[in-house]
Parts: sequence; structure tokens; C-alpha cells
Amino acid sequence: IDFDLILENIKDLNSLVGEGISEIEHTPRGARLRWPEPLPLTLYQNGIIVGNGAFRPYQHPATQQCLQDIMDGYFPSELQPHYPDGV
Repeated sequence: IDFDLILENIKDLNSLVGEGISEIEHTPRGARLRWPEPLPLTLYQNGIIVGNGAFRPYQHPATQQCLQDIMDGYFPSELQPHYPDGV
């Protein structure tokens, strides 16, 4: 697993979705700026944790697909139903 490539691609993907850019949230009395909620990805020697999910070993096919998507420069396909614009 090329951790340097994963971290580099995550940085690029974060910039695509506007990391550090606030969004306008309309309220009954006007509007305010809201920061998008990040989705943490924790990399371990033997697996990953996505968000508040369970530990997933690197040998698991879904974990391999998730990391392959990132290494290919794409958002993980498993997240597309929940985050169609990226996360």
C-alpha cells in the first residue's frame, strides 16, 4: 500500500470539494456560515477506519476497493450514495 500516494490523493480530493471553504446556511433570521463536516479516514498498519465505522483490515475486499479508488484519484465509490458531491 502506497501511503504517500493515498495521502497526496486525499489532499487533492479535499481541495476539489473545497476544504476550508464555508457554506451559507439559511436560518429563519437570515443566514450564517457553516463549515462542512469532515469524514475522517484513519490509516493503521493493518487496516483503516472510515468515519465512526468499524475497523476494516486491509485484506477485506471493501477496504481494498476503497483504497484503490483513492489511489486512482477518485472518491471512494462506497461513499457516493451518501456524498454525491464528494466528502
